[in-house]
Amino acid sequence: MSTTDTDTARGGPLAWFHSLGRDGKRAFVGAFGGYGLDAYDFQVLPLALFAITAHFGLTTGQAGLLNTVTLVVSALGGAIAGVLADRVGRVRTLMVTVATYAVFTVLCGFATSYETLLVFRALQGLGFGGEWAAGAILVAEYCKPRYRGRTVAFIQSSWAVGWGLSVVVYTAVFSFLPQDVAWRVLFWTGAIPALLVFYVRRNVKDAPKAERALGANPRKGSFGAVFRGGLGRTTLFAALLATGVQGGYYTLAVWVPTFLKTERGLSVVGTGGYLALLIGGAFTGYVTGGYLTDLLGRKRTFTLFAVLSAILIVLFTQVPPGANGLILLVTFPLGFTTSAIFSGFGSFLAELYPTELRGTGQGLTYNFGRAVGASFPALVGFLADGIGVGGAMIFGALGYGIAVVALLGLPETKGVELR
Repeated sequence: MSTTDTDTARGGPLAWFHSLGRDGKRAFVGAFGGYGLDAYDFQVLPLALFAITAHFGLTTGQAGLLNTVTLVVSALGGAIAGVLADRVGRVRTLMVTVATYAVFTVLCGFATSYETLLVFRALQGLGFGGEWAAGAILVAEYCKPRYRGRTVAFIQSSWAVGWGLSVVVYTAVFSFLPQDVAWRVLFWTGAIPALLVFYVRRNVKDAPKAERALGANPRKGSFGAVFRGGLGRTTLFAALLATGVQGGYYTLAVWVPTFLKTERGLSVVGTGGYLALLIGGAFTGYVTGGYLTDLLGRKRTFTLFAVLSAILIVLFTQVPPGANGLILLVTFPLGFTTSAIFSGFGSFLAELYPTELRGTGQGLTYNFGRAVGASFPALVGFLADGIGVGGAMIFGALGYGIAVVALLGLPETKGVELR
């Protein structure tokens, strides 16, 4: 019996987890916690955006800019973290990024003006952008090829866990505290991720093969190298894929709470209920998408969920006024498809690059997509003044069309050994 068959027989549905070994499991816990809390610290702003808008007297354009600056700066943070992951290791980079986004999220709660909040939120983006690049690669390098898609997808699913936690805390805080105080308290709870750094420092280490492959390799962590030879085409289309998917997703992540409150007239508790469905769909989508990316392949899975996500965005935002029950029916599938499409990113991008450039390539392409995709929420904010938030959010569907086009220039990597 082969090693793979032995793992499957012993682990059943959790064979992917057992195959990681002791160190791989610890890396999984560290990366899962890091990305989940990354989501928590990101989502506190969209959840509190209506209160912040009222407190500082902001326009919808200014409110959208708060999210956009986070995403744009996160692209820089992700690119830097990718290089650091290749030069100083995945684990050290993970600790630095978690500490960064925790500190600046807390400082956002002390902001005394819109401009101060904008600066703190931008600096929070440095850590927010970098964590995923380090954590996803760390786990991917412990995975067996046949399990890589679903294993890294479970890391991705922690986004839904962190998002869900933020909604629970948001509902509690805004139910018991005045609005002008509640948004600050919500940001202060962003200190929680700092505790994860202690776990990572004591228990997590880089995969041995990755350590040996990096060594004194002169090409490691080089931006120029990911544009040379055959990698140039790969980098271009991978960045375009990330742009389309994240442009569509962040349109939803940023504007759904405001859409539900302002155009659908839902209360804090009512909004929390809809978001609970959206998040439940997201978690299910992340996990299911991971299995599908191992079964169908990376490209087919991306295409399937891109088409479904575009259709569901239109349905969600264009339901007639007063028909909130119909929105409820669309909410879970929307969360499912727009999250399932992310499940393949960690494995796909890791498989496109050799070890000494894996952090750089993955960090650069994914976060370039995040930076350009960040223009989508900002544009929605400015368009909303004229056509409403719901009407403007249709623009997010365009991102998924861009993603489908980008896949035409990328190879299928299902089952490949990491180089």
